Amino acid sequence: MNMEQAKQVEEGGSEAKIQVRLKPGREKPVLRGSSWIFSGAIEEVDGTGPAGEPADVFDAGGEWLGRGLWHPEADMTVRMFTQDPKEVLDEAFFRSRIRRAVGLRHRLFGTSTDWVGTTAYRMVFSEADGLSGLIADQYADVVALQVGGKVWEPWLPAVADELKAATGASAVSVRAEADAVKREGLRENLGGDPVPDAVTIRENGFVFEAGLAGGQKTGFYLDQRENRRKVAAYAKGRDMLSAYCYTGAFEVCAAHAGAKSIRGWDSSGPALAQARRHHELNPSGVPAEYEVADVPLRLRSARDSRESWDLIVLDPPRMVTRREGLEKGLRAYKDVNLLAIKLLRPGGILATFSCSGLVDMDQFRKMVGWAAHDSGKRVRILETLGQPADHPVPVEAPECEYLKGLVCVVD
Repeated sequence: MNMEQAKQVEEGGSEAKIQVRLKPGREKPVLRGSSWIFSGAIEEVDGTGPAGEPADVFDAGGEWLGRGLWHPEADMTVRMFTQDPKEVLDEAFFRSRIRRAVGLRHRLFGTSTDWVGTTAYRMVFSEADGLSGLIADQYADVVALQVGGKVWEPWLPAVADELKAATGASAVSVRAEADAVKREGLRENLGGDPVPDAVTIRENGFVFEAGLAGGQKTGFYLDQRENRRKVAAYAKGRDMLSAYCYTGAFEVCAAHAGAKSIRGWDSSGPALAQARRHHELNPSGVPAEYEVADVPLRLRSARDSRESWDLIVLDPPRMVTRREGLEKGLRAYKDVNLLAIKLLRPGGILATFSCSGLVDMDQFRKMVGWAAHDSGKRVRILETLGQPADHPVPVEAPECEYLKGLVCVVD
């Protein structure tokens, strides 16, 4: 640490109990703004403390790099939060970060008292808001907080309290990300306020129920809000297949945009029951049939029985969860896209998505290109889709741009 840094650290009042020194060359991701320091990058640790203890991080030559929260037993040993020596990691710091994140959404969409057609937004998006490991979605009067790192356990009372204060919500439900329970030893039961099993929200003027007890992720996919509306614009007069349909939000929008018929497939029976419920809440008169199915197998069955549609939506769960699995995952994406292309009638529309952060848009386009080539059909891209503004992407963390989609016409 140079003299100026030492002075600033002293002024900031942070003589962190834990000092972490990195191996030579391992400071580069931190300097580029990465929030993650893995155990393999660490040369030496001075001091001890439980998960969530602040730690100062230095390069191999002793230059101060920043400050984060420490987890001695995790592969992701430090989550970085600041490169400003004057900032101290305390309650006030995290409350300020939450207020800043929520304030951005309020500037973009108004406060909850202004919401009419849509009453659910993402308020905190992990690295994108400088709060690595936290995701907070507001569903009307309830905030669903998802915790992805054990370092947050000691800070959760302050986090939940500030989320209520900043958003105006009456309750915060808290759940542990399943991967973090296995990966970091995060407790499954993290407390939080009692909340109803389902919260009624509006999205694009339609009524939905967000299941906060047992739903995937935080109960309802807010990231597809704008894409549901955009895809629905192609639905008029078309027979639609929604593969991996979950709770049917794409289909509700398409039905009201004039779809002729709707078929939905998903492996979850409870999700399909909720999809039917959503059509009841938003009656359109369009016939909608749902089927519990292993989607890749069902696509093959449809190909063999010569079924066909005018509009197919493919919105699968993450098919790439590790860098080592990228090639295998891209093959899985290609397989379902190839089958979907073959099932489309001439002039049909394919709306295809990936929520795998490890698959970038260039790789996704190439994958669709491989599927198009093998299908023997002409496929043209009409629109490129992504995630909405409440899911911002920091330039130093492109992996936050996880959602990508293409709308294609198939001849």
